[in-house]
Parts: sequence; C-alpha cells; structure tokens
Amino acid sequence: NICPPNGENRVVIYTTTLRGIRKTFEDCNAVRSAIESYGVVICERDISMDRGFKEELRELMKATNQTTPPQVFIKGRYIGGAEQVMKIVDEGWFGDLMNGLPKKKAGEVCDGCGDVKFLPCFRCNGSCKMAAAAEEGRRTVVVRCTDCNENGLVLCPLCS
Repeated sequence: NICPPNGENRVVIYTTTLRGIRKTFEDCNAVRSAIESYGVVICERDISMDRGFKEELRELMKATNQTTPPQVFIKGRYIGGAEQVMKIVDEGWFGDLMNGLPKKKAGEVCDGCGDVKFLPCFRCNGSCKMAAAAEEGRRTVVVRCTDCNENGLVLCPLCS
C-alpha cells in the first residue's frame, strides 16, 4: 500500500491541467470525469500548479517510477494510472472501491475558489515577492514570499 498524505479515507488523484502533452491531459480529464460520476469527494493534486505535489508523487512512486499523471489512490491504496482505472471502471467494479467514501452534493462548488483548488497568495497577491527592510531600515530588499508556491498560489482554505 502506498498512501498519499491525508489519503486514508478519500480519493486522491494526481493530475495535470497543462495541455502540453495532449494524451496526458486527456487521460487526466477522462479519469477525473469517470471518478466524479460516482459522486464522491475527490482530492485532486495538480502537479502543474504546485511543485510540492509533483515531489510528493515522485516520492510515493519511487519504487514503481510511475510519475506520469493521472495516478489514482483510493482509501490509501494505489489503484493505478489511466489505463488501469478505466479498465476497472469498464469492468464495473469501481463502485465497490468507493463504498464508504464521503459524497459530494450534485452541483456543489466551492465558494472560495470555484473548485479550482488554488487562490492567489493572500500575503503577496500572487507575485511571490515581499519587500523587507534590511539593515535597520536603510534599504528595502525583495525576498521570496514564504506563504505561496512557485506560482504565487495557495491551496483554497475552504476545500483543501
């Protein structure tokens, strides 16, 4: 069993929203749609939006070297990539894996981020830079914001 952080009682999907590699992007969308059709709450971790998720996936999968999204975990158990998940869905026993997981209400969207899962940093407004006084206020130095990721984003505090 390979379990992502806080993935013991949920569906965790590592995806990408970058369209650079069409097949990967389409596989992510197909797997996301298939799982959403079961009406369960999904914890989606977009590796293109946060380098931390990419490193997390790389660490989880170091034994298998399967780091191309999508990668799906259910109840702390590794299910597989797009091919494996779609095969399980087609065979009709994917619903059995979803038993006991929290359900999402139809049409429910996060009030904070609109289900994007990320927001611009509250501290630096997404610039990743902060002005700091140095040497007793003689000059101002620009430093990296410690609250956000490399894209100036933070996880939505309401739905993450």
